[in-house]
Amino acid sequence: MAGRRVPIVCHGHTRPIVELNYSQNTPEGYFLASASKDGKPMLRHGENGDWYGTFEGHKGAVWACVLDTPALKCATGSADFSARVWDACGGTQLHEFKHNHIVRCVNFSHASTRLATGGMEKTVRIFDLEKPEAEPMKLPPAAVGIRSVNFIQDDKTLLCAYVDKPGVGVYDVRSLQQVQTLKTASMATSVEVSFDQQYVTTAEGAYVRFFDATTLQQLKEHLLAAPAESASYCAARRKFVAGGQDMWVHLYDYDTGQELECNKGHHGPVHTIRWAPAYDAYASGSEDGTIRVWFPDGGSEVRA
Repeated sequence: MAGRRVPIVCHGHTRPIVELNYSQNTPEGYFLASASKDGKPMLRHGENGDWYGTFEGHKGAVWACVLDTPALKCATGSADFSARVWDACGGTQLHEFKHNHIVRCVNFSHASTRLATGGMEKTVRIFDLEKPEAEPMKLPPAAVGIRSVNFIQDDKTLLCAYVDKPGVGVYDVRSLQQVQTLKTASMATSVEVSFDQQYVTTAEGAYVRFFDATTLQQLKEHLLAAPAESASYCAARRKFVAGGQDMWVHLYDYDTGQELECNKGHHGPVHTIRWAPAYDAYASGSEDGTIRVWFPDGGSEVRA
């Protein structure tokens, strides 16, 4: 149909893709970082999916891959017991932070001066990137592994989701103490903070919930027909996307929860999904090793 954009299929990874993250908009456009069990985190052009490069050095599966606010640095977390920070422009490694177990998650502060890490060691560390040799701050040990870490509220607060445990821990970065728990129906497999730092979105199996990032009050929840492993919210369109074990990528109306589109193409469960910062597309990563970039009201797929 005229005027419709067909989805883009991005190849390159050889094993399942477990995390995707877009950068913010920059003067050079925006970018897409991908983490895969093949141990080869990649950087792509955010708008067309073109491959820019691979960050070489990890010796195990890479579970996390994220860009800082100006998209000048990329952080990765791996099964090789390390978190690393890379020059996103040249691809060279800037820092390596060794851990005692698998690193499942990494995230930059919004100001790009700190890096939070977590994983199967059950400890969240916060590194000062302006003093990378200094000992990191640590949150109190958790009872289970850490699945995700996200800074909010001008980097004063850190959200921590867990492996095999419901709830999202809310920590004061200044005191390093837990101050609240966001209740979830089951473990939160995905926690997203919106580009404007206004919303938090969680995927909890059959439920997707939305919170005000300033007050942490729940705004809305939807019970989905197809359980979601990952979800992403677009406030500008009042729509959200979700994907999971059914291998399909679903677009929903935020206000009603009505399914608007069901995109088929992946040949394995969808592990990660995120809106682009221009909110004109969203990307999904799957067990099948491919990234697909979808456009609302899009048609059939093409391969890139």
